[in-house]
This record gives sequence, C-alpha cells and structure tokens, in this order.
Amino acid sequence: MSLEALERKIGYVFQNKNLLRVALTHSTYAERYGMESNERMEYLGDSVLQLVVSEKQYFEEREKAEGVLTKERQRLVCLDALYKEADKLGLKKYLLFFGKWNDNIGKKTVSSLYETLVAAIYLDGGYQKAKTFVLTHYPEESATQENYKSALQEYLQKRALPLPVYKGKKEGKDHAPVFFATVEGGGFTASGQGSSEKKAEQQAAKALIEILLKTNG
Repeated sequence: MSLEALERKIGYVFQNKNLLRVALTHSTYAERYGMESNERMEYLGDSVLQLVVSEKQYFEEREKAEGVLTKERQRLVCLDALYKEADKLGLKKYLLFFGKWNDNIGKKTVSSLYETLVAAIYLDGGYQKAKTFVLTHYPEESATQENYKSALQEYLQKRALPLPVYKGKKEGKDHAPVFFATVEGGGFTASGQGSSEKKAEQQAAKALIEILLKTNG
C-alpha cells in the first residue's frame, strides 16, 4: 500500500518515512524480517493520546468533576473507541503483519494502530502535530447502553442508598419518536432523552452520575 495515500488520509506528511513504517509494523512481522516493531510506539502513543484528551477535557469541560472526567476519558481511549477511528482511516490494510489473522487479534491490533500513529506523528513533528491529528480524528465515546445505568447502580449500592428509579415518556410521531426519561437516586433527579427508551435512560443516568460525583465525590 502507498504510504503517500495514507499520509493524505491522515492529513500529515512525514519527514521521516521510517517512523510511519515502524508504526505499521506488528511484532510478528518485525520478528520474521528483523525489523523494529511498533510496540514501543504503542506505549508512547497511549501517553500522548491521554494528554491530548485530558487537556481538551480540562479546558472545555470545566464543570465536570475529576471522577467524571476520568470515566469519560477511559471510554474515549478504550479499545472499541480507538478501533472505530482506526477503521475509519482504513489503517488495517496498511499493517505489516505475519501469521494467521483472527478477529480477536485483529481488533486489538488494529485499535493499537491509532496509538502508534499518534506516537509516530509526535516523534516526527512534535506535540502540536500529534494533537492536531487526535483532535481531527477524535475518538467517539464508547459506552454500551448499560454502562451508565450500571455505574449509577454501583455508586448507590456502595453507599447503601436505594436503587435508582426511572420514569419515562414518549413524544413525537411514530416514525420519529423521541423518548424522555428521568431518574431519581441519592437525593437528586436528572433527565435525558434519546431515540429509544434505553438511550434516554442512559443519558439520564449519565447526568445523575455527574451530579452525584460533583456533589459527593
């Protein structure tokens, strides 16, 4: 595959093309052909990514408590979120890999390419270039519909408080309904909305968690 095509896709042209090649080299390929693998870059890229995300949160989400920011960042830099961005960029087809491919190895390996690419850009052009790449291809928060509801329930249970109580309603036309939900727990109430009842409850639970963490920690 053409590295120039990848550079156009990611919006960055490398001065040192070898850094990009290393970023795309899996350990299996490196061991087979006596090359440097991208494992160390994955470690560095993870740190740079965490810094970019943390910095963005710090300046843009001033009302959120540290605990909320931490949980949000975890979902932004998790395997699923990074895999989605790597998949959008088509990084898998540029990977230098040797051996039998399977879905499990594939997803972890492909997701790590996002981090190795961040590291390569950082080493080649510095922090601002790496930051520009991350902000341009910013990971989408990855959370299942049950995550916030489960987190809320766990929070209340740990404090021996009653379980949350959800109430909801549906508005709009049948072909484009909008669901609204409220949730009570820990002495507070929060609301949310979405295209389904579950999504509305998810947003309500998220809002209540933020209130509870900001109030009680």
